[in-house]
Amino acid sequence: MIQLENVSKNYGTKKVVSEICLPIKEKQLTAFIGPNGAGKSTLLSMISRLITIDAGQIYLDHNEVKAWHSNELAQKLSILKQSNGVNLRITVRELVGFGRFPYSKGRLTNTDQDLIDYALEKLGLVALAEDQIDTLSGGQLQRAYIAMILAQDTDYILLDEPLNNLDMNHSVQLMQTLQRLVEEEHKTILLVIHDINFAASYADEIVAMKNGQIFAHGATNKMIQPQILNELYEMDIKICELDGKRFCMYFN
Repeated sequence: MIQLENVSKNYGTKKVVSEICLPIKEKQLTAFIGPNGAGKSTLLSMISRLITIDAGQIYLDHNEVKAWHSNELAQKLSILKQSNGVNLRITVRELVGFGRFPYSKGRLTNTDQDLIDYALEKLGLVALAEDQIDTLSGGQLQRAYIAMILAQDTDYILLDEPLNNLDMNHSVQLMQTLQRLVEEEHKTILLVIHDINFAASYADEIVAMKNGQIFAHGATNKMIQPQILNELYEMDIKICELDGKRFCMYFN
């Protein structure tokens, strides 16, 4: 599991994450929601060691994240950042193949190729596998980056706004894929997401953040409540229920 103990992060005099204490359960999909500037992306970046923490400890499987060897951590945990940029003239398959680098160091084995094929298929990219990435639409490129993370085949998958640039159909397909990875392959997935209805539909647990702190967290149905969401987003949100799941209406 992942355990955060009194984790804080400052940028200059601004405290963007403040004394976070949070256990994140294994083999579940945990969605981080909240307004812009709440500290969600910063928290994922600290868990993955992309940025350093200023105070506190983060534990991954009972070992501090900062103590993991870089290559071992890359075989255990993968992250898709909100903004990605690979300024190389490479194909989709080659980009997805980067996910195998912690294992193969660039010399792809048959096992690596099988995982690349698997990731391409899961993200609907087989027909685009030999296309250059600079010819892709924004949504296609986003799916290619997610396929690269999937090919990395880690126990923990962190995704920062993975639905960026995706149309409705591919957003649903991706969330269904993530749900299956949890249920069938026992992955632990953390994602930052702005569409609270996708969180309501697919997440096992929701962590709500505001002003750099944990506002509330718990099982999804307990979190999709007007008394929580109205204060979190500072607006009136109507909760509807369909087939035992709660959904939000936040437009008039």
